[in-house]
Amino acid sequence: MEDINRIKLVLVEKKRTSKWLSEQLGVTPSTVSKWCTNSSQPDLGNLLKIADLLEVDIKELLVREYKRNYLLPHEEKQEVPQAL
Repeated sequence: MEDINRIKLVLVEKKRTSKWLSEQLGVTPSTVSKWCTNSSQPDLGNLLKIADLLEVDIKELLVREYKRNYLLPHEEKQEVPQAL
């Protein structure tokens, strides 16, 4: 099965655990485990909550290659790709 979400990767990047996420969302650890392994997917409401809790754009949870737009104080908007 192709990975649909990046929840596990973002949890690692943010130094959070799936147990922490399950406690924050009020779901079982096995539910979060299924999301992290892409066995099942969170509904849109939970996905929005996850993005908020991890302080990321929801797109960062959904796509493999996420590009952030940075605006430097003295420059025009530039797109900077993240490392693969």
